[in-house]
Amino acid sequence: MKLYCLSSDAAKPCFVLSFKELLIMLDCGLSAHSVLNFLPLPPVPSTRLTSLPTYTPPHINDPLLEGELKECCGRVFVDSVPEFCPPLDKVVDFSQLDVILISNYTCMMALPFITEDTGFKGQVYATEPTLQIGRFYLEELSEWVCAVGEGAGEARRWKELVHLLPPPLSQAVRPRAWRRLFSAAALARSLARVRVVGYDERVDLYGALDATPVSSGFCLGSANWVLRSAHEKVAYVSGSSTLTTHPRPINQSALRGADLLILAALTQTPAHNPDHMLGDLCVHATLTLRAGGCVLCPVYPSGVLYDLLECLSAHLEGAGLAQVPLYVVSPVADSSLAYSNILAEWVSAGKQARVLLPEEPFPHAALGRAGRLRQARALHELPTSAPAEFRQPCVVFCGHPSLRFGAAVHLLDLWASNPAHAVIFTEPDFPYMEALAPFQPLSMKAFHCPIDTSLNYSQANKLVRELRPRELALPDQYALPAGTGAGAGVASRPHISVDVPTVIVKRGAARAAGVRRRAARGTLCGALAASALPREVAGAAGGLRAAPLAAELRIRDARLELLPPPAPARAARLHWSALDVEALVRALAREGVGSARVEASEASGSDSSGAGGCIVHLPRHDTLVHVERNATHVFCEGRAEVRQALRRALAACLPHI
Repeated sequence: MKLYCLSSDAAKPCFVLSFKELLIMLDCGLSAHSVLNFLPLPPVPSTRLTSLPTYTPPHINDPLLEGELKECCGRVFVDSVPEFCPPLDKVVDFSQLDVILISNYTCMMALPFITEDTGFKGQVYATEPTLQIGRFYLEELSEWVCAVGEGAGEARRWKELVHLLPPPLSQAVRPRAWRRLFSAAALARSLARVRVVGYDERVDLYGALDATPVSSGFCLGSANWVLRSAHEKVAYVSGSSTLTTHPRPINQSALRGADLLILAALTQTPAHNPDHMLGDLCVHATLTLRAGGCVLCPVYPSGVLYDLLECLSAHLEGAGLAQVPLYVVSPVADSSLAYSNILAEWVSAGKQARVLLPEEPFPHAALGRAGRLRQARALHELPTSAPAEFRQPCVVFCGHPSLRFGAAVHLLDLWASNPAHAVIFTEPDFPYMEALAPFQPLSMKAFHCPIDTSLNYSQANKLVRELRPRELALPDQYALPAGTGAGAGVASRPHISVDVPTVIVKRGAARAAGVRRRAARGTLCGALAASALPREVAGAAGGLRAAPLAAELRIRDARLELLPPPAPARAARLHWSALDVEALVRALAREGVGSARVEASEASGSDSSGAGGCIVHLPRHDTLVHVERNATHVFCEGRAEVRQALRRALAACLPHI
């Protein structure tokens, strides 16, 4: 069994597991940190961005580089459509992948890069909310990047001179591997490949394995995957949470006792408590609104957004600000908010009880009916006339959290010079100061309240101890740095530290897991079963019965089957149990190989019965027979007839049927 790591971002994992002749991809996360090196892509032309000065490296006179780089407050950005860092495509041939298992919608953004134009012919499995909400994420991103950036030039020359550029561009990892986003057609083809599965549904993977998704407690439809064969069990834990939020709670019992546990997508903000951050957000928003300012929250169109709307609306109502409108601006805003209220199967017990009343599990619909929540596909579609006019102060939820595309780019450009307004970052995927770098100097207030409900390191250590796997596999970001002592490691950064054999996997590397296939399950055809005549084994406990069997082994579609041999075979003897040394000495005498001397081996002491081990010495024939409980070793330098006599004597003395 081998495990390959294709992603440099442990929060957006992509692994490939080689197990029982299958190549199984576990998640296909898309690393978007590369977009922070690019200028924002505003939905409408921005005079400020176009007027930024061009940057040219010192002592470089390259006309091909002209206009590719711009400078803002001492930071250099690429003036081009933002590019992403997909999983490595040279370590594993994507056309050879058999299965892709997706744990949640935040870890499927690279799916079109893997399934389209690569020769991929396998199956993709995900739960229904993962597929539908992942579709929202991908369609929103595609509309922002592809539609807005259509016809824009592509900057390439800077990648050839990256070593001459100032940081952080000079520290970019493999910029030549960055790629533009996929087209809408490629996205549709990729999502059409996904097969929907439910929690605890067993999926047969080509007859070799069973794959079962179980609830992970992280977001709607999020799942941990359990892979089972007849004798092995592998558990993949990605994006899990033990907190009480709107998704169904984590199912830990299905993960216990795995031969290999693969752990990924832990919290990106281990120093921040999600409950405290949610409280801070409500306080910052309330103070800003009371001062007459607007609040901008760059968020994804699902996930934490549901909790923000529920908690912030209740907090504002308690603070006497119920008249403040909440706006959600996204190409998929209507679909996302409506879809979340029909997912009763996938939410927590408390929200399922609301459905039975019947009520909506989330308060979106009630807020909309009361006129407190309004949604629009784009900024220009927001109502500007009574009775539903766009009022300020207000709270606007829109994307993208990187502030490189989406409606948030335009709003931040409009409000950046007003200190009464505030931008509050809740998504943990991007460093908020780097996201704000192209908008400096910034007068509006900026608050960092990251809400990440994934397992923190303390919870992950506790979970691994409770699950008790035989072996643990981790990305190198979660392990103690090599050459670091335990005390220094704790001081330097949080890490996973449990008393379990651990495999550390780095990007682009393959590691062999300790799981070894010891047995395989097969089937016996009816004709062969009818011809076998089991007989009771004398002296065996429990009435053991056995029969010799001559068969042809056929392996097809990872299934093992025993068939009748092509030609009639002579029934072979089935030997069992330990060798009787005294009977062996008598049999050797009958074969004409006499003068045998029996000596106790060092392991058996004075016991010469053969139970503990002994040596039969034939000095005339320069031969030693070392007899152990479960094996017999013959050291013979004699003639061929002596070896044949030894073989006949041993066969006659071993119990057999």
